[in-house]
Amino acid sequence: MPMSVCRLYVFASFALLGVLTLPSTAGAQYRPQAAPEGGIAEDYHIEAAYGWWNATPELFIKSESLGIPGSDIDLVNFLGIEKHRLGKFDLVLKPGKKHRLKYQHLPIKYERDAFRVTQEFIFNGQRYTIGLPVTTSVDFSSDSFAYEYDFLHQPWFFVGANIGVKLTNMHVDLQSPIGAEFFKQTAPIPAFGFAGRAYLHPNVSVDAEISFFRIPSSIEEQIDGDGSYNDFDIHTTYNINKYVGTQLGWRKTTIFYEGEHDSGDLKFSGFYFGGVVRY
Repeated sequence: MPMSVCRLYVFASFALLGVLTLPSTAGAQYRPQAAPEGGIAEDYHIEAAYGWWNATPELFIKSESLGIPGSDIDLVNFLGIEKHRLGKFDLVLKPGKKHRLKYQHLPIKYERDAFRVTQEFIFNGQRYTIGLPVTTSVDFSSDSFAYEYDFLHQPWFFVGANIGVKLTNMHVDLQSPIGAEFFKQTAPIPAFGFAGRAYLHPNVSVDAEISFFRIPSSIEEQIDGDGSYNDFDIHTTYNINKYVGTQLGWRKTTIFYEGEHDSGDLKFSGFYFGGVVRY
């Protein structure tokens, strides 16, 4: 056999062998990537979030002094308190997969300068007549501390129960030509609740949380007061990656308190947006 023909047979044999082995070699080298299991934002130890809450206030207070009963004062309509955007800060420490330590600071402050009273009322024994210019400063800020245990925990969702305490500040200050009147009170309020999260996509989650407390009627006389607290929060988070995300949500908070001389019924509700970072 001529040498050129022999070389041709050898080349063709190696080429055929290469073609036959190519699919199996490529199949052995190719490994499809598995889809991520669960949400990408659960593997963290510290999570911090800041939001801007466009809450609509409904604020009613009453204060008695010198044996003179106080009026039910609508701070929005009587004294011109206006809606404005509030900030809120949340911090979560996650020492374990099912354990979360939560802190929230919610500064709720309003001011209105020299607003002329629209309806006569009595506050701290002082009568405020229609047209009287009053500068109002109110502070209903709160700090919350809670522990949460996630009794149901799966890659795509969790459900937990929490217990904690809410420190709520009550400070109302009225300055007018007839004098300065105020009342101030800070009270710890225990709170219980539930929280849950579900992932619609590895990068997108929906959270809902509710917390509440009501002073039992059996101890109202012993502590000479009554009070309740309810908070509902639902929001969605888009996680750009495991470290950074954006949030959009809606929240409603209701606080009622009644003491020997003072009482208040406070409601805040509205949408908020913000960002979250994790480590």
